[in-house]
Amino acid sequence: YEAIPKEAVHEVILVDDASSDDTVARAREISDLIVIVHERNRGYGGNQKTCYREALRRGAEVVIMIHPDFQYDPRHVPRLLVPILRGEADMVLGSRFLAGDPRRGGMHWWRYLGNRFLTTLQNLVLGTAFSECHSGYRAYHRRVLAAIPYQTFADGFLFDSQLLAVVAGAGFRIREVPIPTRYTSE
Repeated sequence: YEAIPKEAVHEVILVDDASSDDTVARAREISDLIVIVHERNRGYGGNQKTCYREALRRGAEVVIMIHPDFQYDPRHVPRLLVPILRGEADMVLGSRFLAGDPRRGGMHWWRYLGNRFLTTLQNLVLGTAFSECHSGYRAYHRRVLAAIPYQTFADGFLFDSQLLAVVAGAGFRIREVPIPTRYTSE
């Protein structure tokens, strides 16, 4: 939370997906953090559905997803915002592959190979040429989330792929920006 550039965002929403640790108590100590708690685990996609629905309800023009494991450096939020704010993109993917070989940043070889394989397949199916289809660092203009039926997508990890496929298929402009890779032992 502290690493998010506050001059680049208006609000930060945390959706706790029924964690069993002290996440909610610690989050509620931050006065300007909006905290939503799922009483039962709704899954990776279910969590995003709640986030996006709440952001749209609160009037967000741009929504940025950042995984809370600190793998994606929040200081790069402005990089994801710029193409949308300039009117060059409707959706932005933060790519670990555009920034160089992510294995140098700690990406395991099996994750690297899996990402390459799945991204190649998705590009073939979607008719796209993304360097990475599996980034958890994404930005959306409001019109994208308002136009696609993301509430009907899977509650699990398939959610991101479904969302990308529908956004690409609908003809929205999708851009990638380089982001550094950061994997740590924890």
